[in-house]
Amino acid sequence: MLAVLEYQWTWYRRNWRSTSVTTFVNPLLFLLAMGMGFGSQVAAGPATGGERYVVFLAPALVVTTAVQTAMFESSFAVFSQFKWQRTFHGMVSTPVTPAQVLYGQLLWVALKLTFGCTAFLLVAAVLGALRSPWAVVALPVGVLTGMAFSSLVVAYTATVEKPDSFNGLYRFLVIPMTLFTGAFFPLSQLPGWLHPLAWVTPVWHGIELARGAAYGTLHPLPALGHLAYLFALVAVGVLLGRRFFDRRLAV
Repeated sequence: MLAVLEYQWTWYRRNWRSTSVTTFVNPLLFLLAMGMGFGSQVAAGPATGGERYVVFLAPALVVTTAVQTAMFESSFAVFSQFKWQRTFHGMVSTPVTPAQVLYGQLLWVALKLTFGCTAFLLVAAVLGALRSPWAVVALPVGVLTGMAFSSLVVAYTATVEKPDSFNGLYRFLVIPMTLFTGAFFPLSQLPGWLHPLAWVTPVWHGIELARGAAYGTLHPLPALGHLAYLFALVAVGVLLGRRFFDRRLAV
């Protein structure tokens, strides 16, 4: 498992510049555009918890950015190592097992999410978008939410033969989860029949945790419920991933 992680880290050390824009510049531009630009037209009120819009937005953007990063790292990046580069096949020709390949890949995704969430929080802090020190809770919450999504997508990626299969995930899963789970406006402003659809997504649970911690309104019982749901998704993804990796990398 650590050998797989070492491979990914070795590659990243040599190619980190190619991802520096998405890791550092994009969060800055997005927070400036939505938090400062669009947010300047949104008055603080009940919908934003009495806070400036950028303060309302920042914890949620940590979570949504983590999920968007997890989508790429768990789809095209993994598919390439299955289909085009066949890196995973080379790994299992050694004593490394398919399960260890999966665990190493998930560890690498978690590390990338940690980099991205940390960068976003630093940008938010510089822009004055963090209400209290408790806003740093968005870091582990963002990573956990991203992994709840990533583990399932990695398992799915092990079953596909064409990259076109990911287009539907972006259009019908990632984008709706980003827009309609309470990140940009309270969920209460959506029709009631849409609420259950938001509740089953990992993003809604992550936003509730991150924003509740930042606002100081997070209570123990709901927090445990959100955490249990996210960890359960990770567990399901790992179990499915083990089955599909064993099947795909059987030698």
